[in-house]
Amino acid sequence: MQSRLDSLLSSLRAFWTRETALRRALPVLIPAICLGAWYAFGEVGLLICVFFLPLPLLVAASVFSGGKRRIRAEIDGLTGLLTPAGFEHRMQEKMGTLDEDGQTTACFSLKIDNFARLRENHGDQAAEEVLRYVADRLKSALRTGDLVARAGDAAFTVALEPVSHFDVDSGVQMATRFQTALEEPIPLQMASIYVSCSVGFCLSSRLNRPSATAMIQAADMAMHEAQLTGDSNIRAYSTDMGRKVISRRKTQSEAARTLQRDQIRAWFQPQVSTDTGLVTGFEALARWEHPERGILAPIQFLDVLHQTGQMGQLADLMLRQSLDAVRAWDDAGFKVPMVGVNFAGEELRSPTLVERIQWELDRTELDASRLGIEVLESVVAGTPDDMVVRNVEAISALGCSIDLDDFGTGHASISSIRRLPVKRIKIDRSFVTNIDRDPEQQRMIAAIVTMAERLGLETLAEGVENPSEHTMLAQLGCSHVQGFGIARPMPFHETLKWMTAHQEKIGPALKIGNKPS
Repeated sequence: MQSRLDSLLSSLRAFWTRETALRRALPVLIPAICLGAWYAFGEVGLLICVFFLPLPLLVAASVFSGGKRRIRAEIDGLTGLLTPAGFEHRMQEKMGTLDEDGQTTACFSLKIDNFARLRENHGDQAAEEVLRYVADRLKSALRTGDLVARAGDAAFTVALEPVSHFDVDSGVQMATRFQTALEEPIPLQMASIYVSCSVGFCLSSRLNRPSATAMIQAADMAMHEAQLTGDSNIRAYSTDMGRKVISRRKTQSEAARTLQRDQIRAWFQPQVSTDTGLVTGFEALARWEHPERGILAPIQFLDVLHQTGQMGQLADLMLRQSLDAVRAWDDAGFKVPMVGVNFAGEELRSPTLVERIQWELDRTELDASRLGIEVLESVVAGTPDDMVVRNVEAISALGCSIDLDDFGTGHASISSIRRLPVKRIKIDRSFVTNIDRDPEQQRMIAAIVTMAERLGLETLAEGVENPSEHTMLAQLGCSHVQGFGIARPMPFHETLKWMTAHQEKIGPALKIGNKPS
């Protein structure tokens, strides 16, 4: 029944569009018809025309305007893509004859990684421009019969035209094609913005009773699984994903008790000098050593700890384990100048923070210069409250180093940087991505390094993925680097083996690059 109504609406809309000349002639035709009816049948004919002639015109106009409203409701105003309702309706139509024709299809769910952070850092207008670029690139990557919709603030859904054969390998290739199209640099605000996207997909052959609704839900589930493993990942839907979701919900309920169960451990990621290659420090990163699920990243538990008011306890734990590690490195004969510990805004507002740091330094008999406190740029952007300023200044007065984390993402002005005793700025990974082959990224890093030198600050680049990025950063004058290209985060006992191997690799006082004079 619905298909017949849609067919009727389409026919009426086509008729109404084609008959423009006839509509323009109606003001002349209607009086002529009425006059002819009066001439042939007298007053009876005239009455019939007056009462019945407008009815078909009113019905046709109503159908046409209703059709236009429905079309508008199916199109997203920002990107020009389908809305979720329009997408699901059209996808179900395409799936109507899958079994009869022996064909298969696939549904893809894509989501831009860290889009909320992008919107916060660059503003609503830039975020909307990114969405328009992404929508255009998605459309260019598809065939004529494929469907694509905007499914949320930074989410998109794609349904492929049914084909005779489409397997998991084909799905991975298509997902990679989407990622390649979306992850090209986006020209914006006189600079390039790089985005990544997580992709989940579902094959119709994976469902017992495939429908548009079921496939969209399955693709979404696979996309969320991809996000949990990091940015720019791909996952295919499988029947055991439902069990994983239940397991994850159980994990979230367990997360609130991780600190009491002593399951959180500090892992350490090395930072090295671009001048000598020597280790200049480690950053402490929290990991949950789950007794059944293994090592879990902070995304699995930080939100729960935040909601239950345990972030202060987590900060104390990380501080204690980090200073214990520095003491152990000293005892083992390794020279590690400092360890960096992250402190969020709410911990920096604690009135007892300075005393707790001093107590831990006294306990481990370490000089305060061995501890670095990492403060997010967003904390100092604008006007931080008095307690944050007092605590940061007091921590610096102890002799601890203050690092400004994720620099370039929080709109911190030079005056706000100078208001706090910052010693080093950590350049956000978004500026480091593709720096080995993107001249705009290189110019941006060079400008940041020059500014830091003028202000007497050191620089550390985060997210270094490969040797070529490492080399380029060294040539541009960045003092320190950190990232998977150096080493992944590791538990304390592995740091000893890693430092031994690293020292053997670089040799004595090896220089790997410096800014040309």
